[in-house]
Amino acid sequence: MSAATGAVAALTAELVRRPSVTPADAGCLDLIGARLAALGFALVRLPRNGVDNLWAVHGEHGPCLAFAGHTDVVPPGPLEEWRTPPFEPVVQDGMLYGRGAADMKGSLAAMVVAVERYLARTPAPRGRIAFILTSDEEGPATDGTVRVMEYLAAKAIEVDWCIVGEPSSTTRLGDTIRVGRRGSLNGRLTVHGTQGHVAYPARADNPIHRLAPALAELVARQWDAGNAYYPPTSFQVSNLNAGTGAENVIPGVLTARFNFRFSTASTAAGLRAAVHETLDRHGLRYALDWQLSGDPFLTAGGRLVETASAVIAERLGVTCEQSTGGGTSDGRFIAPRGIELIELGPNNATIHKVDECVALDELERLSEVYEEIVTRLLGA
Repeated sequence: MSAATGAVAALTAELVRRPSVTPADAGCLDLIGARLAALGFALVRLPRNGVDNLWAVHGEHGPCLAFAGHTDVVPPGPLEEWRTPPFEPVVQDGMLYGRGAADMKGSLAAMVVAVERYLARTPAPRGRIAFILTSDEEGPATDGTVRVMEYLAAKAIEVDWCIVGEPSSTTRLGDTIRVGRRGSLNGRLTVHGTQGHVAYPARADNPIHRLAPALAELVARQWDAGNAYYPPTSFQVSNLNAGTGAENVIPGVLTARFNFRFSTASTAAGLRAAVHETLDRHGLRYALDWQLSGDPFLTAGGRLVETASAVIAERLGVTCEQSTGGGTSDGRFIAPRGIELIELGPNNATIHKVDECVALDELERLSEVYEEIVTRLLGA
């Protein structure tokens, strides 16, 4: 095993060394901010409720390309299962190991180094370069990128393009870029019945039996057909609980949790209305709480997608797939302001896993791709 060498690798290692388990930042933004300040970036720290956020911008006029990402990571899990300590970056066989190496401290390092190299040869670009960074992406995501976007709206600051450093690649670097994500809508359902003895069902009201026909209908329903960019909307039950633990007791209450992953062919309001209509039609006594994690977003073409696709083809020899798959990302808070947005980052095979790692040569090439995209959008 050896230490990380090279500008991108070294910065990645320094970031991994900071145990920024969400929502902690652990000094990552201090490190990145110092590098950006040395380049002439104006920094605005936007903390809220224990979350650290940063808006940094270079230049005052012209179109704006923003890099976006998060410094927080998921917990490492059982330490004894890791080959090496998760917050001690280690290089072996060209791979850098550590929590956050792929998701997404490697991307952050590649972004910073790309901008450093670009500004070293182009000190007066034809536009602005910005960073939108947070320590609240892996958690609730209520005080992070949302806070930065509120600040930009209040100050009437416009952003034209945004590259989010989420690990988008699946087999080869650049084989996939995200041009959108599905929306996520969660429901917490409580169905009320009447508890009783199983030998006297007429004196009870079983909420399991009550829900079953309605649930079968919801599961079987085709919510939409999707479209050219998205698969059909998915409805999935994740939790279903009822009963006292005794075999001879009809329960008095049932709780269920479910999720919609939905495309632009549906709306959160429409999905909520359809569920309520189904439950009401089946005569259920229920309470239902909703949480919208994010609406779907989509960048269908545009200069950023065209530029990134061309750079990837020329620099990496890859024809990238334009995907809307995966879970949610902070792009859902950025794109709705009319900003062209893509997600482009390293291989995602080990994210959130024990022994998370990233290929160092991949990070270096990713930084070169970022730099070339900046060059083509803001000039050499």
